[in-house]
This record gives sequence, C-alpha cells and structure tokens, in this order.
Amino acid sequence: MHSFLLFSPEVAAARIAGKPVVALESTIISHGMPYPQNVHTAREVEQLIRDAGAVPATIAIIDGKICIGLSEAQLELLGASPDAMKVSRRDLAYVLSQKRLGATTVAATMICAQLAGIEVFVTGGIGGVHRGAETSFDISADLQELSNTSVAVVCAGVKSILDIGLTLEYLETHGVPVLSVGQPGFPAFFTRDSGFKADFQLDTPQEQAAFIRTKWQLGMAGGVVVSNPVPAESAMPAQEIDAIIQQALGEAGAQGVKGKAVTPFLLARIKELTEGRSLATNIALVKHNAVVGARLAVALNATPAD
Repeated sequence: MHSFLLFSPEVAAARIAGKPVVALESTIISHGMPYPQNVHTAREVEQLIRDAGAVPATIAIIDGKICIGLSEAQLELLGASPDAMKVSRRDLAYVLSQKRLGATTVAATMICAQLAGIEVFVTGGIGGVHRGAETSFDISADLQELSNTSVAVVCAGVKSILDIGLTLEYLETHGVPVLSVGQPGFPAFFTRDSGFKADFQLDTPQEQAAFIRTKWQLGMAGGVVVSNPVPAESAMPAQEIDAIIQQALGEAGAQGVKGKAVTPFLLARIKELTEGRSLATNIALVKHNAVVGARLAVALNATPAD
C-alpha cells in the first residue's frame, strides 16, 4: 500500500523524528474556497499547525500518488486548477489509476491519513445527512467513513446546509462519538450552536487524547468527531444565515443541482448572498480548528498507544 504514498520531505522527516502530524484535506482548497484565498488560507493553516508544535500534511492525489504533504507548487496547482476532481472513497482508485488530479474530501482524507499512520485530521465541517434525504437518500460518505476509519476529525460541526439532527442520529447509530470543545452544544459551522448537544464535552487536548486513545485501545475502531465552534467574533447571526441557506437550497433544487455538486454550489451561493462574509467565517473556523487539532496531535503523540 505504501507504493501509493508519497511523503513530502517535511512530513517524512517528522515521521522519522516521531513528531506529531496533522492531516489536512484538499477539497477545501479546490472546491471550498475561491482562488487565491484558498491557497493563501491553506498556507496560513499549515503555519498555524507548525506554530502549535505539529507538522501539517495536506493530502491530494497527483500523478498516481497519494501525496502526504504538498509543496508550494502543488498547492498552487490544486488551488488554481479547474480540473481537480472531488475525491471520496468510491473515487480514490479511479483517480489514482488514471493519474488524475484529485482533491480529497473528508472521507478520502481519512482513508489516506490512516494509510499514512496519521491520527488527527483537521477540516472545516464534515458532511452529513442532506435535507430531504428521506426522499433523495443523499447522505455523505463522510459519515460511513467515520464509523470505519480510526482518525480523529476536528471540525466546526457539520455545515448548516445539512440536516444536523439526522446527521447526529446517524453518527449515534454507527457508534461514532461526538465531542465538543468549550461548550456542551454541537456547532453548526457558520454559527456556534446548532440547538443540539454533543455527546461529551472535553475542553483540553489531554482529555480529548485520553478519550480517543482509550476508545482505540478497547479495540473500538472508527473515528471521533471533535467539534470546535467558530470563534464568537467570526460567527454569523443564526437567523440571517438560516434564511440565506433556505434561499440557496431553493435555487439548487430549481436548477437541478445534485450529488457532489450540491455543497460547492451552496457554499458559493451563500458567499454571494452574504457578500463574502461567509467566506471570512469559513476561513476563521478552519484556522481555529487547525490550532485545536495541532494541540490534540501533540497530546496524542505524548499518550502511549499501548
């Protein structure tokens, strides 16, 4: 399996030295933000992880390899290319075998992180059960991956374009624990509180690491959601963002937008309707998650695996 993995010099050196490594997805670069803010944000996020004592490993598929850690040129390629495929579990073999340029979603990044021996992954928000899923059956592969793949995922909850209640029910059914940081409530990406509670509130990286390590030592495979709310000063008013999401969802339905295209369409439309404020919130929450994720990786690295 390692024949598919290509480690950047920085990540390779970290592995040899036994330093903590934090995985980062690349869909947020190629499909989640416009150029050049996407590349600029990716570089800032990587630096925040370094400053917190860990090593960043942005993951993407390039020339038939799973790249664990990207160079400046590779980040630019991914951020500026309109041809980067959005890669989830089902797409991974195709993109690798056909040597296509691929940006990894939460699900694919979890798979690649586990292959590379990385225990912590930082993203913006995880996918979930889409509104209207009772007729469309539109449920993100991220949720199934969380039940199978042993990686801790630090996020700002699920995107508020989704059905948050059903998403949490799905995670509960599949035994995926949902932690919260700094509050009992589960965050809703653009806002700090979704109206739902997380399973357990664990505020310090040491508490989080002890929980995660205990879960895995018990032989209970699968991920852990570490939900970290957007900073208060960067959060959007709940009523405003809910109304905008409803409008964007209506437009997506009217235009026949489906499947993988839904989330990028909605995020782009929300950015337009908020005149860019949603993008600023998105950037702020990703940076905040990077710091929490790096601290967790440092604590896990200091907690013996057996």
